[in-house]
Amino acid sequence: MKVWLRIAEGIDWLSERFARLASWLILASCVVSAGNASVRYLVDRSSNAWLEAQWYMFAGIVMLGAPWVLKVNEHVRVDIIYGRLAPRTRAWVDLLGFLAFLMPATILFLWMAWPFFLESFTSGEMSNNAGGLPRWWVKVVMPAGFGMLALQGLAEIVKRVAYLCGAHDMDVEYERPLQ
Repeated sequence: MKVWLRIAEGIDWLSERFARLASWLILASCVVSAGNASVRYLVDRSSNAWLEAQWYMFAGIVMLGAPWVLKVNEHVRVDIIYGRLAPRTRAWVDLLGFLAFLMPATILFLWMAWPFFLESFTSGEMSNNAGGLPRWWVKVVMPAGFGMLALQGLAEIVKRVAYLCGAHDMDVEYERPLQ
């Protein structure tokens, strides 16, 4: 179990690096958005490339940040009963949810996203918009994001199993969102 927990720690570390990249993309998209708006209104010029860059960065923010959101247990869930459950029961619910829903979905999406990206990359696909960007830039974040989400799901499964076996101490407290 110790080996699996070390692997889970490595995945956590990698997810954090992806999340840091996503956070830098937030700053970059704000700068691009403000710069594009300023140039458009001050000198009446603009480019579709700047708009597409913002869309690409938003895709990167979502796809590269999702594994970290899962790691810190801030993902969306329907909290009708979950918040009232005992910690061990929450760990079981998480484990079953990861196995039954998260892992099959992320593996399926990864399997579908890889050829989607590869075709775009090998064909040199470009945006149809005048001044648009290459499309593979945005399409590569799909297999990267789903791959990392699957890895983070595996790390969370390992941690829940270790917790349920008494081999790992983890914080299973859940903070209900403010409503």
